[in-house]
Parts: sequence; C-alpha cells; structure tokens
Amino acid sequence: MSGRALASAALKARVRRPQLLDKLTTADKLLHHFPNGAYIGWSGFTGVGYPKLLPIAMADHVEANNLQGKNRYSLFVGASSGAETENRWASLDMIERRSPHQVGKAISKGINEGRIKFFDKHLSMFPTDLLYGYYTKDRENPRLDVVVVEASAITEEGGIIPGASVGATPELIQMADKIIIEVNTLMPSFEGLHDIVMTDLPPNRKPYLVMAPEDRIGTPHIPIDPDRVVGIVESRLPDMTNENSPEDDTSRAIAEHLIAFLKSEVTAKRLPPGLLPLQSGIGNIANAVIGGLAKGNHFSSMKVWTEVLQDSFLDLFDSGHLTFATATSVRFSPDGFKRFYRDWDNYYDKLLLRPQTVSNHPEIIRRLGVIGMNTPVEVDIYAHANSTCVSGSRMLNGLGGSADFLRSAKLSIMHTPSTRPSKTDPHGVSCIVPMCSHIDQTEHDLDVIVTEQGLADVRGLSPKERARVIIEKCAHPEYKPALRDYFETAEQVCLKKGWGHEPQILSKVFGMHTALEETGSMKNVKWT
Repeated sequence: MSGRALASAALKARVRRPQLLDKLTTADKLLHHFPNGAYIGWSGFTGVGYPKLLPIAMADHVEANNLQGKNRYSLFVGASSGAETENRWASLDMIERRSPHQVGKAISKGINEGRIKFFDKHLSMFPTDLLYGYYTKDRENPRLDVVVVEASAITEEGGIIPGASVGATPELIQMADKIIIEVNTLMPSFEGLHDIVMTDLPPNRKPYLVMAPEDRIGTPHIPIDPDRVVGIVESRLPDMTNENSPEDDTSRAIAEHLIAFLKSEVTAKRLPPGLLPLQSGIGNIANAVIGGLAKGNHFSSMKVWTEVLQDSFLDLFDSGHLTFATATSVRFSPDGFKRFYRDWDNYYDKLLLRPQTVSNHPEIIRRLGVIGMNTPVEVDIYAHANSTCVSGSRMLNGLGGSADFLRSAKLSIMHTPSTRPSKTDPHGVSCIVPMCSHIDQTEHDLDVIVTEQGLADVRGLSPKERARVIIEKCAHPEYKPALRDYFETAEQVCLKKGWGHEPQILSKVFGMHTALEETGSMKNVKWT
C-alpha cells in the first residue's frame, strides 16, 4: 500500500503537496540514513519545534543494541532541543560534536567531562558560518548528511511551515544532502506566523529591510528541494517544555529597579513614552521584568524584538500594553501553550517568528534601538560579564544570543542577583567580582548593571568610576568591604607604577574564586 493511502486524514490536510505523501514512512525505516559519524542537523530553538520521532527512534536503537559510545554523531541545532531527545543522546554517549548552544544536565556533563566537543558561538553568526562550511571543512563531504525538521504543515509548493520556532532551520536545510520531515499533527498549523528569509552568502548578500518589528520581508514558509526529501513521518508528540521559573523577592526587586530606570529615561527624553523594542532573555528575572511591565501602567504601545517569548509576554499582550512582538521561538510552558492556542485569534496578528539570523541580527538591533536585557553568571567591577563558564572552566549552556543584543542595543542591561548560594553558604557566591573568570561581554558593551541591591548606570564613566558605582549600587552588603578593599589596594599599587587606568593585581584578582573553591564561600577571601 502506498504512503499516500496510509496517510491519516489529519496528515493529508497538513501536507498539501500530495506527491510528498508517497514518501510517508515510519522512523525505524529511516535509521539507515544515520551511519556512525554522520553530521546531522535538527530544527528547534529553546526546546520547541525540534524533531522527536527520529531522535527517539535512534536512541532506542542504540540502547537496544548496546551501541552506546559506538554510534556517535556531530549535531547542529539552532539552540537547545528537548530533554527527551538531546539530553538522552548525551546520556547514551551518542554526541561527538555539538554547536552552538545546549541545555541539559547530561549534555553539559558530557561537555565538561571532555566527551562532547562543544563549539560555542553567537546565535546570529552560527547559521551563516554553517553555510560558509566552517563546521564541515575537514570532511570529504563538506555538507551535512541529513537534517530532520519538524513542520506544522507543508504547502502546495513543498514549502515547510515550521511550528513554534524557526531558529537555524532554513540554513540547516540549505546545507543538508537529505531532508526528513516530521509533520506534527498534534499542534495546530502555524501558517502565517513566520517570516522566512533564506541566507545568501557574500558577495550576493542583501540587506534585511526591517524598519519596525511588524515588517515582513520574506515568505511564510521555508522553501525546499522536494527531491532531497527522503522521508516523511507523522508525529503527535508535544514539545516537552517545563513551567517557567517563578518570580521571587530578588527578581521582583531587580524588576522594580529596572522599571524605575526606564521611566527615568523617558522623563529625560532619552526614550520615547512607549520605550523602544524590548529584548529579554529567559529566567525568573526576565519573567519578573516583563511581568512588572504587564501589571503596571508604566508604558503603552510597547513592541518587542527578541529571541524567545515566554508566558509573561502573553500577560503583556493581555494587558494591552504590548502591540507587537517578533522572535525566533515561542517557548511557553504547557499551560502557556494551551492559553496561546485557546486565544489564537487574539495573538495571531501580533506576532512573527523569524530565523535567528534575522531575530539576532546586530544591524537590525542597532537600527531599531533595542533595549537588551540578559542575565550573566557574574559581572566584574569594571562591567565585564561572564555568561557561560562557571569559575572560568565549567560550561553551562553557551553564549546564546546575549552578545548579539548587548553589543548592538541602544541600552545594554545585565541583571543578576547580587549573590548565589554555594553548597555551604546561602550567599557563598558573589555575582560581583574583581575580574570575571571568563569574559563574554566586554566593558565596552554594557551600559547598566542591576541587582536586587540597586542599579549602576555606567554610561560615560571611566573604569575607576564604574568600579565605585558597581560596588556601591550592586554588590551585596556582605561583599562590599572585600570589594572596596581590593579596588582601593589595586588602585594604590597600580598608580605607583603608572598603570592606573583600570587597576588590577594579577596575583590577587581571582582571590574570591579561589576562596570559593578552597572553602565553599567567597566570603573567606584574603587579599594578603
């Protein structure tokens, strides 16, 4: 019986190019396309829009045949994928190489144990670098072997309608020899919510003519070559998202400081009454900031230009203060997706999903005057920020898009608790340190540092001026004396040498990190 005859009514309604239904099959019959050592691309971004059936079938095959550590792949996804797929692959030792961003205990463990070769990259640059051939330059075949893409529908021309994310899917498709499509009929069709631009390489690259978040510049689908499609499977598995991190007293205090600052910028006429397009990262601080904007009557007719939308943006829509948002992913909680689908008509014409090459494009961010807000691991007294490596070595998730926004935003804001708990001390880790143990954002890129203690506006300040205001405004009271002591000593020592622009004592600058490693708390630092 032909694949077309076996197709469900739901699948026939979603796949409007009937010839593609002739390639309908099951995941287990496609495993031969994934030999050991294959270079593989997946759709997906921040745990939504990723393929499920093929990755699960491959993991089942490895587990059933004791192939752990024997079938290993180089895996490329726009950002993170689902825990039941990527994290399981990592636990089965199926990942040889990974780029550019990941989330999950098993995969981060594999990276930090040296079993997974991880290449961290700005999310705006990764898809283009992929097309340049940077990740396949040492292969005989300079392309990806196969890409597995989740679609919510397929057009008459064979174009793919993605689901809840776009990410790097257009470029992964451009780079792959073979394409496998998982058509997910559990979710509604997302047709009309996407604005897709395919990537041209220099010297043929064209500008993205975006003058406002609502501007459309592409097509509602991803064009493909139907001849490269080797299989279609029907999926009815949901994106496995979690509940969003709840607000707490610390995140609410940070939000209050930040909203007060934005209001003062409007008063000073450095921002218009409706602000400029907002970008916000993921986490409880981001939720608190967006939630605070939704609850108060602070600003009206706001717009958003960001990577990822969380549940709190639905609150901002419902408040009437947000008129339009664009992102590359909608990462809602399970209840958030139910709400989104239930009130589809309310959100449908206020939202666009774009490729990450566009959503994170520095020139657009700068042109629109985006207000960038992200959470670091730590910030130092001169306003460098570490977003990736704990104690300079242990990789968390990756750089993501934070630097895409912070380097080019009109206002570049880092918000963080002033302290985090260690194993032995509820305030054992200061997020304000003399020097970051790893630097992802430089002092030249940040304008504002915010903790629950206060807000440091460092625009136009010299390094020593920045240090004083960051220590006084942002550091936790239990760490202010140690930070003042270090800075004042460094200033005296360096001025005597004629090195006084940005004083550091190299033998002592990581004293707080050393104290944490040796004693379990940064409070035990001794500068002498």
